[in-house]
Amino acid sequence: MLIAFNKPFNVLCQFTDRSDPPRRTLAGFGLPPRIYAAGRLDYDSEGLLLLTDDGALANRLTDPRHKQPKTYWVQVEGTPTGEQLDALRRGVVLNDGPTRPAQVEKLDPAPVLWPRDPPVRFRKTVPDAWLSMTITEGRNRQVRRMTAAVGLPTLRLVRMAMGDARLGDLAPGKWRPL
Repeated sequence: MLIAFNKPFNVLCQFTDRSDPPRRTLAGFGLPPRIYAAGRLDYDSEGLLLLTDDGALANRLTDPRHKQPKTYWVQVEGTPTGEQLDALRRGVVLNDGPTRPAQVEKLDPAPVLWPRDPPVRFRKTVPDAWLSMTITEGRNRQVRRMTAAVGLPTLRLVRMAMGDARLGDLAPGKWRPL
């Protein structure tokens, strides 16, 4: 079984949380029993999360050796320059080593997405832009660290695709079998 789930902002990619106070988890969304997240999507990120009951499939989807592409729409602070976009396309050096090159395009006009709760802070004097980034790794907070490394802090991060699976028009908190 493979499930596509649109993970809302500030939801953990697990079914339990022992923190005090507890945070929202996958348990509150009516997902089928005995499935687990194939990979991670940070607590403060949104979008496509794949869940499965098949460990071998989860490994194929998430192990960096399989180089499964993951596409994100990234709202960044600032106006990206050609030099910054080219640096992301070449790969950047992070504290845990160089990244693989990313496919990066500026999204203009900005994509129309569901409202985030709470909304991203709007600042009149600081422009923002949207990028489409596709990576083939899955390091901890990798997209956020890559954009920060080139001087474009991430404001909002939404995973749109993972391998052949696409988020499409799936609403936040909803899921569908694939």
